[in-house]
Amino acid sequence: MAPRSDDEFEAALERSDDRGLLARGLGRSYGDCAQNAGGTVIDGPASAAITDIDLEAGLVTATAGTSLDTLMRTMVPLGFFVPVTPGTRMVTIGGAIAADIHGKNHHHAGSWCNHVVSMRLLDGTGTIHEVTPGGDPEVFWATAGGMGLTGAVLDATIAMKPIESSLLSVDTDRAPDLDSVMALMVDGDDDYDYSVAWIDLIAGGSSMGRSVLDRGRFATRDEVVAAGVADPLEFSTSQLPSPPDLVPSGLLNKASIMAFNELWFRKAPSSRVGNLQSIEKFFHPLDMMSDWNRIYGKRGFLQWQFVVPDEAHEVVRRSVERLSGEGISSFLAVLKRMGPGNDGHLSFPIKGWTLALDIPVTAGLDVLLDELDEMVVAAGGRIYLAKDSRVSAELMPAMYPRLDEWREVRAKLDPQGRFRSDLGRRLGLL
Repeated sequence: MAPRSDDEFEAALERSDDRGLLARGLGRSYGDCAQNAGGTVIDGPASAAITDIDLEAGLVTATAGTSLDTLMRTMVPLGFFVPVTPGTRMVTIGGAIAADIHGKNHHHAGSWCNHVVSMRLLDGTGTIHEVTPGGDPEVFWATAGGMGLTGAVLDATIAMKPIESSLLSVDTDRAPDLDSVMALMVDGDDDYDYSVAWIDLIAGGSSMGRSVLDRGRFATRDEVVAAGVADPLEFSTSQLPSPPDLVPSGLLNKASIMAFNELWFRKAPSSRVGNLQSIEKFFHPLDMMSDWNRIYGKRGFLQWQFVVPDEAHEVVRRSVERLSGEGISSFLAVLKRMGPGNDGHLSFPIKGWTLALDIPVTAGLDVLLDELDEMVVAAGGRIYLAKDSRVSAELMPAMYPRLDEWREVRAKLDPQGRFRSDLGRRLGLL
């Protein structure tokens, strides 16, 4: 269904059956959080629109189906950037709230919902709530990271980040192993707004965890003008052709990924300071290739992301050792630091380390990841629900200890359980 007004959203709620309904954004989640098999799915982007901009306060109000891409195309030329962005711009405001997304600046800025000033929420009774963090913290924080199961976000007001240019000043360091890159991040991340390390998951021995660490901030107007940039706030993107739909699953194997990783590591400078990079190059390189997921072929892939507290940093090493030792290949494995979490009952971030990787599906992968899940949870960590497709429901209470508290809030908002999803059913959230 594609409702375009509050009345049409309410009508969609009334027409939902026992399989319930779920608001869906751009469908870029890796798992089943935006799926509702046999039920109703609301097409959020059908009503995408920016409804108000307050340049003096740095606030933008938009409907839930509005994408971060649209926000950037509108707001960057006006001197504002989104407060948080994941590795793609193809995320809606509603999806960003439902997953409480995070990015390369979590150690400095927290996650998306730390910057939501207010939102309107249609709950399961048909009531529309005006929700703010201070006015109704229980509903606000149950919805922040609540995977769309407390209701449908209709629109939200976001506090944007002021910028003087659309370019980032990026420092790069090549680290020979995992210990080196983690030491660099501990010692220096506080000096940077954004930080992310690409890890070569295949490298073993003394090179295990060798990395390319990129850290940066938005460049000032003076810096980009001095570099010859005529329009400091110009925002542009580019896109390569989509891979063919018939890529053989075997094309992306350990040998080809090893060759890619070797090239990627060697092409990075051993140390470079102040390189100017576009928003797309620094934040969203995969958006440059349409349908990039096709490179995995019909066998497909999954993404696995965990976070552990600082004191459990050895889990990062043991995970990389196990994955590398088992011959698991990935060309996209990234390590980031996280700052303190917020009050979201099901929000993912906690202060510590987060490792995320795309993995081609292979025999035995499920058994290995089950083992690693147990290790993460035993160390006080958790798996990111927005990217999950396979974690055991039995681990949910340990990963998210405020789950029962969240269920109580949800029961008040949706006593008949109208908002449902495949993820909610799989993990026993409902």
